[in-house]
Formats: sequence, C-alpha cells, structure tokens
Amino acid sequence: MDDPAPLTAAFIGAGYAAGFVLVVLSLRDPVWAHSRVPVLTIFAFVVLTLVATLMHVDRMHFDDDFGSLDLLARGAAWFWLAVYVVVPVAMAVLLVHQERMPGDDPPPRHPVPVALRLALAVESAVLLVVGALIYVRPTTAESVWPWQMPPFTARVVAAWLVAFGLATALAAVAGDLRRLRTAAIAYAVFGLLVLVAVARFPDILDRDRPAAWIFVAMAVGVVGTGAAGWRIAPAGAARPGRD
Repeated sequence: MDDPAPLTAAFIGAGYAAGFVLVVLSLRDPVWAHSRVPVLTIFAFVVLTLVATLMHVDRMHFDDDFGSLDLLARGAAWFWLAVYVVVPVAMAVLLVHQERMPGDDPPPRHPVPVALRLALAVESAVLLVVGALIYVRPTTAESVWPWQMPPFTARVVAAWLVAFGLATALAAVAGDLRRLRTAAIAYAVFGLLVLVAVARFPDILDRDRPAAWIFVAMAVGVVGTGAAGWRIAPAGAARPGRD
C-alpha cells in the first residue's frame, strides 16, 4: 500500500476548504439564526484541535529536538499554536455576545423534508461515533478508518468528523431549510473534495476492507445530502429577528 500521508493531507485540506466556505458564507448572511450552525461547527473544530495540539505538543517544532529545522518550520509551529489558542477564545466571546443580543430568531418557514432529516441523522451518527472513537483513542483508526494515521493527525481528522457530525445533527434539529443552506453548501464541498482526494490517491485505500467502502459511501452520501439541502433551501435572507 502507498504512503497514506498524501490522502490524509488532502482529507484535512478538504475540511479546511469547507470551513473557509462556512466562514465566508456566514459573514455574508446578516441573520444570526442562519449562521449559528456554521459558527458552532467551526467552534467545535478549533476547540478539539486545540486540545489535540496540547496533547501532542511534543510533536510540534518547539523544543531543542527540532533545532535543526529552519525558521519557517518553527515559525509555522508557533503560528499554529497561536491560531488555535486565540480563535476558540474569540469565538466563545462572539457566541456569548450574539446569543445575548435582543430579539428572537425568525420563525422557521421552510421545513426540512423528512427524508433529508433522516439522512442527516444517519450521517451525523456515523460521523460523531467514528470521530469520537478516533479522537479518544487514535489507535481505533486501524479498525474504523480505511488508512493508517499517526495519533496527532488522527485527532485532527477526528475533529473535522465530529464538527461536521455536530453540524448535520444541528441542521436536522433546526428543521428549517434557510438555516441549513450555508452548512449544506460547505457540507457538499467537503464531501466532493474528499471524493476528489480518493480519486487522486486510489491505491491508498485497502479495497478488501469494509471500512474503505463505507468511507466512500459516506462521502457520496455527504455530497448528496449537502447538494439536496443546497438546492431546495431558499437563498434569500429573512430580515426580521436577531440580526
């Protein structure tokens, strides 16, 4: 089997690309109720990644063991740590401030179809369970994940799984297509980029293992439910309520 590092990097890159879409679309929407799920998704990821970083801080390029590395590598390590310390704190302050703002959320006007809710619930359960297993015990990845990953990287991958699992659960519970739209777009982007990564590095997946086929099926399902939510959700922003 080929070195799994490129596929791992591509998977994490898909998560960051989808996260970028979440942030950009949330900033463009003036209604907080439409951005709550995307913001909570990013918040969950950055908190879990901060914890993973602190658990594996010995793998960062800080100490004398990495003294032979150039300034760029060590600077990148400090930049990573700074981002994942500052961003969770800033987002927590933003969330508390926004939830205390006067006014109510706009009433839901576009119910999520039952079939889409059920699909999101199933995907959420898979993402949360697999993500939690890998995050708590990275060696679990050997049995539930279709390729091998070192512990630190496994926890970062798991952080994305848990974050998107939370997003799908909240989208299903919210029950309003307008509030689902931003998350649905990012969700579809995430699944599509994961499939592109698999197509680029097909020899890394062990096709004899059920985990590989479940992984591909989940990625296809993520694209399908994300695209469905994107397509049927109204694009206009309702102005009344907490902006």
